[in-house]
Amino acid sequence: MPGRPSVCDAPAEAAGAAQAAGWDVWPRRLLAVLLTVHAGLLGWGAWRHSPTFDEAAHLPAGIRHWTHGDFELFRVNPPLPRMLAALPVLLLRPNVDWALLDLPERPGRRLEFDVARRFVDANGSRSFMLYTVGRWACIPWSLLGAWTCFQWARALYGPRAGLLAAGLWCFSPNILGHAQLITPDVPAAAAGVLACYCFWKWLAAPDWPGALTAGIALGVVELTKSTWIVLFLLWPGLYLLHRVTTRTDTGTRRPTWRGLAAILLVGLYVLNAGYGFSGTGTRLKDYAFVSRALAGPPGSDYWGNRFRDRWWGELPVPLPDQYVLGIDQQKSHFEAGTMSYLRGELRRGGWWYYYLYSLGVKVPVGVWLLTVLAMALRIQQVPRRWSFDDLMLLVPFATLLCLISAQTGINKHLRYLLPAFPFAFIWISQVATIGHWLAQRIVALGLTGAVASSLWIYPHSMSYFNELVGGPRQGHQHLINSNIDWGQDLFFLREWLAERGIQHIYLVFWSQYDPRHAGIDFELPPMRGRPEFAPIAAEGVRAGLKPGVYAISVNHLRGYPFGAPDGRGGRAFVSEHSFDYFLQLEPIATAGYSLYLYVIPDQGTPADSQP
Repeated sequence: MPGRPSVCDAPAEAAGAAQAAGWDVWPRRLLAVLLTVHAGLLGWGAWRHSPTFDEAAHLPAGIRHWTHGDFELFRVNPPLPRMLAALPVLLLRPNVDWALLDLPERPGRRLEFDVARRFVDANGSRSFMLYTVGRWACIPWSLLGAWTCFQWARALYGPRAGLLAAGLWCFSPNILGHAQLITPDVPAAAAGVLACYCFWKWLAAPDWPGALTAGIALGVVELTKSTWIVLFLLWPGLYLLHRVTTRTDTGTRRPTWRGLAAILLVGLYVLNAGYGFSGTGTRLKDYAFVSRALAGPPGSDYWGNRFRDRWWGELPVPLPDQYVLGIDQQKSHFEAGTMSYLRGELRRGGWWYYYLYSLGVKVPVGVWLLTVLAMALRIQQVPRRWSFDDLMLLVPFATLLCLISAQTGINKHLRYLLPAFPFAFIWISQVATIGHWLAQRIVALGLTGAVASSLWIYPHSMSYFNELVGGPRQGHQHLINSNIDWGQDLFFLREWLAERGIQHIYLVFWSQYDPRHAGIDFELPPMRGRPEFAPIAAEGVRAGLKPGVYAISVNHLRGYPFGAPDGRGGRAFVSEHSFDYFLQLEPIATAGYSLYLYVIPDQGTPADSQP
């Protein structure tokens, strides 16, 4: 087809151009430097941060998968990332407590967070080292993502573009913030772009080894995050699109339906193998579903099955039973709706534009500059038809964005969209091919600005917000939860207290485990609506609070309701707006960007003697 070379020609032509320019060695050396720096940043960040909210449950769940061969814990996400994280931890012989799992099973139950609290209690302060080791085991996922961005962009646009795509990945604050954790978001991003890259290569050169590789990659990505189940529909659609949009020379092999079917079947086999074929082939009518979509209208029972009296209920489901139940459970959460926050507003349910807004404030301005330049480059080429290469990148990105944005029942985490990031990085990298001197300077400015903006707040990358909204100090006015506060800054609070010799504080912390295991002695501040709040209601915040140091989680500062450790070994339910009265005070410091610190001095204490 006219215009840019097709998928069949692009790899060969790009490789030939690289050979002619003598660029066979130095891009790979620079890539090695990038990957080394990236791994170092992740390793240090993993050491410096306390276990985050979901991580507390992912690690013991991964241990359970290995030791007992069942996959109930954290079934809303497939098991591969946490199983790999748990492997080195098993060598350290952690203490575990599975007593809760011996109770009779109830459809829809989620015990992973209760098990997480028992895991940390059983291991005490040693548990933090265990989580760090598990985090280090997850770093290769991010290196794989950077390598794939380099390879795909290099094949499409040349070595400079490959380095640009890898650089956007390696220094993205959103990747840096989550790649250091035992969570599935970055593994899903890395495995997703690798799988699509393998599929793209198979379309270019459709042989059976390529089909096998793409099928294995498909199975692996399905074991990272169930969002990627869309690939079983998306790839056949892209196959048809390739047949329509790409012209091949006479005698050139074209991808066939048999090859596509083989890829999908291999992917399905690897997915089931990852679960040890546990529950594979369970009849559809034998499931106990909890979502309205699968269970049917609400009835007297907590669970149901709308397919029980249908003939297709007899059909076996070619998926692991816990994989199916995980999708059902996740769907039930979307249907129920949770409390969401955007720009100071708390409400049940979300906004269709939540993720678009989150991208606007959480992506560096320099990356947006490069995006605009890439769009201008493509518009300049109109009325040329866009090639299949563009579609192979933009269709997965758009599919994920639309699919995730449609789930307005849960609007909490930009991390849900991380699997779409590498496709954008690769597509943006085409700006490296522009020869005009002004455009080259814009590319240099955008990349330099993006890297500098990201590193400026490192290691607090999870809390990153761009300069357009005032950076992370103002971030909680726009977004909360894992966008800024996921319980990652407890160690920074501990250091701040140790430097000042403070032994006891008032603390409300966003976590599943007890901060006393980190050596912090605390009690909850007065909660709005409880008897201890009466002096504050009568005398005002500063006069009614007892003297001392108060550390308030950003999520609770903005009024988000959830449970919190109570300082006595239990948990207290924190209702909506329980601690947002601290917004009336000026913090004296922050621990990271997720814990705001306030001091109420004793009467008569000089201001300059405060911590």
